[in-house]
Amino acid sequence: MLILAVGVGLSRIGLVERDRVQPIVDLAWPRIVTGLARMSKSAVDVAMVGVGIGSAAIAGVGFASPFWGLAFTIGGGVGAGTIALVSQRFGAEAYLRMGQAVRSSVVLVILLTLPIVAVFWLFPEYLIGLLSNDPEATRLGSAYLRVLAFGIPFAGVNLIGGRILIGADDAWSPMVIRAGGAVTNVVLNAVFIFGLQFGVVGAALGTVLSNVFVTVTFVIGLINGRLPWIGSFPIYVDPDRTYFEQETIGDLLGIGLPVIGRNMVRSVARFPMLAIVGLFGPSVVAAYVISRRIWGLLNTPGWGFGLAASSLVGQALGDGDERTAEAYGWEIMHFSVATYVLAAVLVFVFADPIVAAFVGDGNETTVSVAVPLVYAACAAIVAQGINRSIAGALDATGDTRWPFYGRVLGIFGIAIPVTYLGATTTLGIVGLYLAYFAESVVPAAINYYRFQTGKWRSISRGYRPASVSDGD
Repeated sequence: MLILAVGVGLSRIGLVERDRVQPIVDLAWPRIVTGLARMSKSAVDVAMVGVGIGSAAIAGVGFASPFWGLAFTIGGGVGAGTIALVSQRFGAEAYLRMGQAVRSSVVLVILLTLPIVAVFWLFPEYLIGLLSNDPEATRLGSAYLRVLAFGIPFAGVNLIGGRILIGADDAWSPMVIRAGGAVTNVVLNAVFIFGLQFGVVGAALGTVLSNVFVTVTFVIGLINGRLPWIGSFPIYVDPDRTYFEQETIGDLLGIGLPVIGRNMVRSVARFPMLAIVGLFGPSVVAAYVISRRIWGLLNTPGWGFGLAASSLVGQALGDGDERTAEAYGWEIMHFSVATYVLAAVLVFVFADPIVAAFVGDGNETTVSVAVPLVYAACAAIVAQGINRSIAGALDATGDTRWPFYGRVLGIFGIAIPVTYLGATTTLGIVGLYLAYFAESVVPAAINYYRFQTGKWRSISRGYRPASVSDGD
């Protein structure tokens, strides 16, 4: 396996301890595959509507995407608290407390996402209209968002489900479940978009139904402690016990709120970014949406290494071993950066055919803008190897505020202003190139600084459980 080969190579030059390579790989690679499946599904959505309907549909789906991203903002934020609590309790063998963290996480995500469903269902035209004055793009984006709204609670719960298992040292099961959901999504999209001619509504419907499938699968597995085609889960959750426990809810919010804020920065920033990019014209909007989908694919190693860091650092802290926790943080960062470099080089070399796959023939203007944007993304993405892995390590400790600060500064302090300068001055499209670097390099530098201070040690002690072993 390529990732294992990278780890072995790093161990030979002293950047990763050889006996830690396999635990990192075991947790990271399934999550990377899951991320690739999910982001490929997202890319396929764009490609299918682009080929089947045209550039206006790509723009419409792109304008709706930041709203859909709120599901991952909330689910990912609560999920950061979930994996921190589950991994530390798993390391301390406090199994009863693991089940409570799961139940409280699920109910918290549902309560936070239901109001969003109502708003997106009732006001999609107004929301999309905030980002675009193109009537066709607004019409298509609104139709897409209205249906997509119903998938938001399921998407949030799915993030919790994956983090529960990864925190308990099982990355294989969520990979199989989420990959199955992604394949289901692609198949449903093909049926709804091309077979039944539902257009963008078909793309949204495929996304909703596939998320329902994944949620049901996670619930069945966690309640039964196993799935027939996967095997045993490392955790069993009793659904009849309490869901609202003040201490657990408080811990989830204490860890998760800064992560929700961090994720919200990214989600909220998409609105002004897309509005500003809209000033360049529809072809640039379509090109930018394509480059963002490719950026998402390039960013999938961060999913694996970030969650591997959260799990392994959390388990070491649960066992009271701060030295090993720190070693895992730095070594996973080295592993992550090396993997990002390989991915970036590969996409850089094949940028032209990759972009062409999104738009088909006859869209030379979009292709000519998108390819240089992809080149910029490939160069900027390497810093995400530091950003995502160290953020994952800090999440496990409960020290989640500094990654939030880094993202705010990088996106709102630099990326959005340089994009606006590009749209309104002679800086032009270069502003979009610089925005990619601001988005990755600034938070990477801040996260690196925070982890090396070691202040996360004292913070983590406030979240560690008593070392007791009991059942749920």
